[in-house]
Amino acid sequence: MRRTASPLSLILLGLGVFLLVLAPMLAWYVEPRAKRTPVDIDTTTVFKGKGSYFDTEKIKTVHGKNLTVTRQVRGDVDDSTSEHAVWDVVTSVDPDKSLPASDPHDSLQFTQERWVTDRETNKPVHCCDEKPYFEGEAYLKFPFDVERRSYVWWDNTLGATVPLTFRGTKKIQGYEGYRFTAKVKPAKTGTRLVPGRLVGQPKRSNVLAEEWYSNHGVELVADKRTGRIIYAAIGPRKTLRAPGSDKDATVLLESKRIAFTEKTQKAQVELADDDSSRLKLLGETLPVGTGVLGALLAIAGGVLVLRGRRSDSGAQGPGGPGSAAEPSGPNSDTSPTALQPTTM
Repeated sequence: MRRTASPLSLILLGLGVFLLVLAPMLAWYVEPRAKRTPVDIDTTTVFKGKGSYFDTEKIKTVHGKNLTVTRQVRGDVDDSTSEHAVWDVVTSVDPDKSLPASDPHDSLQFTQERWVTDRETNKPVHCCDEKPYFEGEAYLKFPFDVERRSYVWWDNTLGATVPLTFRGTKKIQGYEGYRFTAKVKPAKTGTRLVPGRLVGQPKRSNVLAEEWYSNHGVELVADKRTGRIIYAAIGPRKTLRAPGSDKDATVLLESKRIAFTEKTQKAQVELADDDSSRLKLLGETLPVGTGVLGALLAIAGGVLVLRGRRSDSGAQGPGGPGSAAEPSGPNSDTSPTALQPTTM
């Protein structure tokens, strides 16, 4: 009788092979496809700091005031696709007297934007009523798997890109990320019709003044794996100049440093940690664990299969319980065909 390997050994061998095939698929197929900018995002980040702003009631610049920048980002799920993420972004700048603002338009400054990016590369996609037109590699987030190099950051107030320099690592609320910094030199960003006295020309009722912008310093700390910004600080300066002048006449807004509040830092770190942990699970932990378990099961199943075959081989040997009796020879005394002694 021919015997086969036990069902248990075949199950272990099959499961081991399956896990060995699954391990690289998790690392090279599943995890890269999980690295996609989310489309159902709904987050609010808050910056706080002290600075100066032009008080329209007092018609002058006031100094040493609290300033709050609030940015709300909501994903447009209906307009987003498997390839493109569409985010609507509302940003407001407020002194204490306009907080809480019943209407964002009552803020000192208010902008409404629509950002469209490639969900894999984070590069801008110019479609879907994008506003403003923008370029660069980073703005609301960095690409996945942030590298230790310079990045091109889009400064929306400037309306142009700015190089971000890699400055090593920095811990935010105990969580380590990559730190980048930049400065923005004074640049003309537009014109505005204002009373002449605001730009040193009191004899003129209205002047088409020049708007200038610079930034004392930009600091961004990004999560290495997801590119989420876990800390941000800016130092904006917006001024008015008389036409053709190289000197600032009126400060519209200035702060040496406005940064993420502690609450915002903790929220961003928690989100980054959760997303990063899931990607690490798919890209590292599960593939390694699956590969090791698969190898162990495959080895165990193979050993059991070989043992079963050896056992079968031994059972078929001479003298074994399954061996057949030798056929009787023609002169055997026990042969049923042998001639018996007669009385003849």
